This record gives sequence, C-alpha cells and structure tokens, in this order.
Amino acid sequence: MGNAKSGAVSKEILEDLKLNTKFSEEELCQWYENFQKQCPTGRISPEEFEKIYDRFFPNSDAKAYAQHVFRSFDTNDDGTLDFKEYIIALHMTSSKTALKLEWAFSLFDVDKDGYITKSEVKEICQSIFKLIPKEKQALLPSDENTPEKRSDKLWSYFDKGDNGKWSLAVV
Repeated sequence: MGNAKSGAVSKEILEDLKLNTKFSEEELCQWYENFQKQCPTGRISPEEFEKIYDRFFPNSDAKAYAQHVFRSFDTNDDGTLDFKEYIIALHMTSSKTALKLEWAFSLFDVDKDGYITKSEVKEICQSIFKLIPKEKQALLPSDENTPEKRSDKLWSYFDKGDNGKWSLAVV
C-alpha cells in the first residue's frame, strides 16, 4: 500500500484517490499519516472497528451496526479495511446524495447479492435500534418505535410487498 521506507502513501494509491474522491493530495497525505499512527499494520480489523463504534456509542450495543458498516466498507472482502477503503468510505459518507445512497444500499445489502429484502432492512433496523438508548426509543413516534415497526414503515415506502426485493437501479 504505502512506501514502507518513508511511511508515505504510494503514488499509485494517492493518484487513484485524488481522481476518485474530493480530497486533495495534502489532505490525503495527512489522512494517511493519521491512519498509520492509529493502524500501524496498515489495516483495521473488524474488532478494532467495533471498538471505534463503542467509543462513539458508549451506552449502547454498537457491535451489530459496526459489523454491518464494516462489511459495507470492506469492498475487497478480505476482512480488513486498508487505507484506500477507509478513504473511499469517508468520501462516500460525506459526499453528495448519490454516493451516500450507494453506500446506504451497500449497508442494507447484507448478503451482497445486489438486492435488498425486507429481512435485510429489518436486520439493519435492529442493529440501529441497539444504538438508541431505551429512554430515547420511548420518545419515537408510535409507528416507528420498534425495529419491526421502523423496518415495516421503511419497506412500505418502496412498495415491494413482503417477498419483494429491490436493487440499486430501483433506488
């Protein structure tokens, strides 16, 4: 990935990220330096990723949601996130609506078959609800105050019926 001797990001990865993200060379080099400090191996494991989410949601069960987010970012399915996957994830989640939609689709496409089913929507809603403290769940509207109600409401928006599925082309 990077140049092991200098600790700098490789020219090939740098050029690719400059072309495919909104980040400048300077920003990418700074991100890489910070990434190397936090991840000296050059990779983030699922367990390390879960610990990051635990810090963001200290009073919640973030494990399931962190696993889904990690899966959506691990584009080469090697079980780790490298610097390039990390930057692409940052770019997709902080960019225009179309890129956010692509990322959200990959999050909900649990089995990575190119389609989202009602059961996948329910699974993601269940993991999201584990992030919400119980006292805050009680304040949600009555038609979406449980993972099941929220997933049913979300699924009904796409009008696919209980056995339907939708692809990114439909979204």
